Amino acid sequence: MANLRAGLIGLGAMGRNHARNLRALDGVDLVIVADPDDQRLADQNDCLTGHCVDDVIAAGVDYCVVATPTDTHEQIGIALAEANVHALIEKPLATDTAAALRLSQAFASHGLVGGVGHIERFNAALQNLRIRLAAGQLGEMYQIVTRRQGPYPGRIKDVGVILDLASHDIDLTAWVSQRHYQQVTAHTVSKSCRHVEDMVSATCRLSDGLISNHLVNWLTPTKERRTIITGERGMFVADTLTSDLTFYDNGQVYETWGDVAQFGGVAEGDVVRYAIPKPEPLRIEHEQFRDAILDKPGAQVVTMAEGVKVVMVCEAMMASDGNTITVNTSSTS
Repeated sequence: MANLRAGLIGLGAMGRNHARNLRALDGVDLVIVADPDDQRLADQNDCLTGHCVDDVIAAGVDYCVVATPTDTHEQIGIALAEANVHALIEKPLATDTAAALRLSQAFASHGLVGGVGHIERFNAALQNLRIRLAAGQLGEMYQIVTRRQGPYPGRIKDVGVILDLASHDIDLTAWVSQRHYQQVTAHTVSKSCRHVEDMVSATCRLSDGLISNHLVNWLTPTKERRTIITGERGMFVADTLTSDLTFYDNGQVYETWGDVAQFGGVAEGDVVRYAIPKPEPLRIEHEQFRDAILDKPGAQVVTMAEGVKVVMVCEAMMASDGNTITVNTSSTS
């Protein structure tokens, strides 16, 4: 069977990581890269080069990775769908829900594989966490807390911290818990003289009473990427910077002193840090997208329909201003 022919649009920081992985991917040939900046194309000597989506389509690709600014995703994605080209579009899928829906519907109507680059789903710590939650290791889930904080990345010019960073946490929270967002209450600030928010603190309610809290900013001098899930039997802590997963078990302490014995709380128990393989998440994402195009059973893709749900919650966070906004991601298809 011939290798799949892949294209790439966008050679910024993330685009170059995509190019590296596409070149190393079994069963795939990177045949063209496109970027409007000739300097970025200067060292792309092993494949065709172009400046726009039309050049990529003309090269006869089977699928394309789109790593361009978010406000260009709709125009590029629709062009690829109309040319019957599968596409993996970097997160967030679009700048607003209406555009995200148009993209999702375009790929669905042409019977194409359309994916969104929510890379955290392929982090080993979260993959392992999802399996353990599904197996009931935590029992009932009570709360999910995410902290995604760090310095401002100068390359981000078109969206604020909610679409750029909080979108990761919205997607991973819904995915690991298999719950739907229902309510969003958020506070945002802009402290760095940009027209968009650079800090958000959000409290959300998901289906079955699950609560989530998200702290996200571009104002912290060190990076933090943590997901903390508290439940009936203890607490999981996933660090996606290191791909480490730790479980804190609820211990049992028996007291004979009458007044203390009446208190029915929890206590510190055993702590287990799991030894898990840690492949590069982006490599796994590319392997899974390739397998989905080849219609292999079990291929994991963040669908565009799921990408629409993330944008819906992002919009609610941006609009909240401390008010509670109802969202209904369970009805999005």
